[in-house]
Amino acid sequence: MLDIKITLAETLKEKPADESKLGFGKIFTDHMFVMEYDKDYGGTGWHDARIEPYHPFTLDPSCSVLHYAQEVFEGLKAYRTPDNRIQLFRPECNARRYQDSCDRLCIPQIPEEDFVQAVKALVEVDKDWVPHQEGATLYIRPFTFATMPQLGVHASTKYTFCIILSPSGAYYATGLAPVRIYVEDEYIRAAPGLTGFAKCGGNYAASIKSAEIAEALGYSQVLWLDGVEHKYVEEVGSMNIFFKIDGKIYTAPCTGTVLPGVTRRSIIELCKDWGYEVIEDKLAIDDVMKAGHDGKLEEVFGSGTAAVVSPVKELKYEKDVVMIGDGKIGPLTQKLYDTMTGIQWGKIEDTKGWITPVCMG
Repeated sequence: MLDIKITLAETLKEKPADESKLGFGKIFTDHMFVMEYDKDYGGTGWHDARIEPYHPFTLDPSCSVLHYAQEVFEGLKAYRTPDNRIQLFRPECNARRYQDSCDRLCIPQIPEEDFVQAVKALVEVDKDWVPHQEGATLYIRPFTFATMPQLGVHASTKYTFCIILSPSGAYYATGLAPVRIYVEDEYIRAAPGLTGFAKCGGNYAASIKSAEIAEALGYSQVLWLDGVEHKYVEEVGSMNIFFKIDGKIYTAPCTGTVLPGVTRRSIIELCKDWGYEVIEDKLAIDDVMKAGHDGKLEEVFGSGTAAVVSPVKELKYEKDVVMIGDGKIGPLTQKLYDTMTGIQWGKIEDTKGWITPVCMG
């Protein structure tokens, strides 16, 4: 268990007056959690766990992360329930995924219980920042980066672990709007043996080029194909993706090139509870497009922390375009969204043990 020292800010920031205009990742709370790692430090190497006023970091120009991108991060949320409880959704899953990301990037792991404790402690200190408005949340961003001031491509011996908080508006400000997706057929996001399953900045930096191509064509998301054959669907930008074809649910397997989403695993469990056959296996984009033209592609939706569930109304692959259904959200997609958000915001009973209470608001 961490011994967390707490130093409160002497002057608090002014909180947004209009929670309908929060946006995402633009506003940050009064405090942050920080601790450092030094390979030569006794015990686990991690030390000086603390919560302190939010402030910039001072980094040496030769700092490892600036040159070799040795860093990882996570994303989760805190929710305010109708009876003013503050709670988290499956933070232990984020903690385990964080350990896997750290292992892949040769970063010292943080024990699951320490990760969750740090998140809960910071959220409790800044609980007044958890939005009250329907659909708005407190986004939680844990991250670790290499700080050793030395050039050379090898694992750092020094790291900083930090958690910052950002009140964020409803992802769908005007309702659950289906999106149009561009299927990338040239660039790849990941390949076997690389870092596709890890949550690290390099994966996202490499995706920006395709995102700009998609945006120029009028599409809001990019669907990535596998990095070997450029044939099988994998994931969408910041989301996992599901296809409902002939009553069955298909999604790419998490075998090293796909991020194992916390929302993804929750959706799979719910679908199985409701009697759907969920197939986690390779699915060719040609088969998806054919199913669309044959009228068998019933629903397509993405899943992730930010959007929870994101309905898809159109897929563009090379010169082919498929419309899904009538362009509106499908019944399964709507049920999943209602159920997931209902549990997260405490409007539906949590029978799964997915909720972790933090404090009263």
